[in-house]
Amino acid sequence: METYYRELVSFLNARLGNRQVAEDVAHDAYVRVLERAGADAIEHPRAFLYRTALNLVIDGHRRNQLRQSEPLEVLDNDERFFSPAPQHSMDLNQRLELMQRALAELSGNCRDCFLLRKLEGLSHQDIAERMGVSRSVVEKHIVNAMKHCRLRMQQWAS
Repeated sequence: METYYRELVSFLNARLGNRQVAEDVAHDAYVRVLERAGADAIEHPRAFLYRTALNLVIDGHRRNQLRQSEPLEVLDNDERFFSPAPQHSMDLNQRLELMQRALAELSGNCRDCFLLRKLEGLSHQDIAERMGVSRSVVEKHIVNAMKHCRLRMQQWAS
């Protein structure tokens, strides 16, 4: 599946006109496919990955359309946005702790690439330049970090 990453990003970039957004959608698509991969074998992984990515683009477009038509007062008055239920915040805290444990198991470079992308929002090229490695190394580190974290989170949750 990793072999399709650059091809997918190029495909999405051509449709979205923004490489960073294309990389984000590709990452999200990989996560979705990895989440599902444990269930049954995927007969056509490339096609499934592309379909997942396109569905994410469509869902994002729909959310943006809805957000533009919904008055801000609705969001201001919706208590869900201010005070999460105690059980929900506990779950988030537990998940954050598990994620930190999973990240601690990664090599320093792998963890750094992942955090620079997901927390600081740097592009793959910016990360490569900052760390003095190739862009493909950055991409591999990020995909490996996502795989590792997903696997560990599943193991620890069960």
